Amino acid sequence: MIWQRHEKGLRDSVQLHTGIPMKISSLGLEKALSITLENIKPLAVESIDLVNSTDHVAASDLYALVDAPSIDSSLKDGYAVISREVDDATPKRPVRLKMIGHLAAGGDKDIEVKSGTAVRVLTGARIPAGADAVVSEEFVKLEGNDVLVMNFAEPGRNILPLGRDVESHKCIVKNGQQLSPGIIGLIAAAGHNRVPVFKNPRVAIIGTGDEIVLPGEPLAEGKLYASNIMTIHAWCKRFRMKTFMTVIPDDFDSLSKELKTISADADAIITSGGAWTGDRDLVVQVLEGLGWRQYFHRIRIGPGKAVGFGLLDGKPVFILPGGPSSNIMGFLQIALPGLLTLAGYANPHLPRINARLAVDLEKRERDWTYFFFGRLEEDEGFPVFHPIKGGSRLRDIAEAEAIASLPEEQEYLLKGSVISVQLLK
Repeated sequence: MIWQRHEKGLRDSVQLHTGIPMKISSLGLEKALSITLENIKPLAVESIDLVNSTDHVAASDLYALVDAPSIDSSLKDGYAVISREVDDATPKRPVRLKMIGHLAAGGDKDIEVKSGTAVRVLTGARIPAGADAVVSEEFVKLEGNDVLVMNFAEPGRNILPLGRDVESHKCIVKNGQQLSPGIIGLIAAAGHNRVPVFKNPRVAIIGTGDEIVLPGEPLAEGKLYASNIMTIHAWCKRFRMKTFMTVIPDDFDSLSKELKTISADADAIITSGGAWTGDRDLVVQVLEGLGWRQYFHRIRIGPGKAVGFGLLDGKPVFILPGGPSSNIMGFLQIALPGLLTLAGYANPHLPRINARLAVDLEKRERDWTYFFFGRLEEDEGFPVFHPIKGGSRLRDIAEAEAIASLPEEQEYLLKGSVISVQLLK
C-alpha cells in the first residue's frame, strides 16, 4: 500500500508538470534525460581575463580581431628567392645569387628581391617583396656576398602565409565550447585578452542518513564515511564547479531546514540517499513540503532507478539513491549532463569511443537500460571493453575506465560486438 500511494503521487506529479498522463514506471532514460535538459538553462554570462579562462565555457561565438601571422613569414632559417630562378639548382649545378640583405623576425626593413638576388631570412621574418620561396640554409653555400643554391624551391616553399593560423573576422570559438589550453592560445593569437563565459555552477551536495559521517570525523560503530558525496564532489571539481558538502540525519525538520537554507545560495542541489520509499527515505517528502516542481522520480535504468529531478525555486534538484553504484550511475547519466547544461556546455555528455566487447553482455529486465562498469585494453590498436565483476562496489567504481550499456530495445550483446562506450578517465 505504501508503494501504491507513492507511485500514484509520482504519477499525478508527472501529469501535473508535463501535461501528459504517465505511469512513472514507463519513464525511460532517453525521456528522463530529455526532460532534465529541457528544464535547465545556462547560468548568467560574465567577462573574464583570458589568463583565468582555462576550462570555462564560451558564452558566445568569438571572431578573430587580427590575422596571425600578420605578414607572410619564413618557416625556416634560409634565403628568400624567386622560385623560378632556382628550378634547376642541384649540388652539381648550383645557382649563384647575390645576397642583398638580412631580415629577422619582428624587423621592419623593406627589401625587394629582384632577378639574380636573394635575402637572408630567419624563422618568423617577413618575406621580402619579390620573393615567393625560401631555400633552407642546408641547401645553400656562401661565397663572399654570393650564395650558391643547390636545391629547387617551388612557389610557397617554407613560407607561412598571412592569416594561415588565424584569419581576421573568422570564427575561432563556438558558443558552448570548453576553453582548453590550446584554444586559449588561439584566442590570444586572434587578439582577445578577455572572453565571455558562463558562470560555473555552485553545487550543494547533501548526504542523508543517520549512519554517515564526513571523512575526518570520528567513526563510531555502525557508521560509515560519506564516500558517495566525495565522489560526486570530485566529479564537479573536474569541471571547475564550486561545491558545498554536508551530511544531514534522517530527520524531516533538519533536512527541510538545510534544503531551505542552501537553496538560497546554490545554483543546483544534489541529494544522496533517502531517495526511495522506506520509512526513513524523506527527501521527496521534504521537497514536496518546500513546494518543489517534480518532473520524475524513478526511471528504467539499472543501477540507479530511484533517480529524481525537479526544480526548487527555479533551481535544479537531483535526487540520487544511496547505493554507491546506483548513486554514481544516476549522477553520471542524469545529474552531470544537467549540471554541464547549467554551465553552458553545448555537448553536456561524457566523451565516447567505440570499443569491442570482450564478453557477452546480458540484462535481467526488458525495456530497461543497463549499465556496466569496465576497463579498456588495446588489442591490435583497438579498444576492448572488459566488464568489471568484482565483489566490491566502491573498488569497481574506482577501477572503471568506461561504461557500456544495453539500451532498452536490446536484451544482449555478443562478444566481439563494437559498441559506443562512455569514457570516465
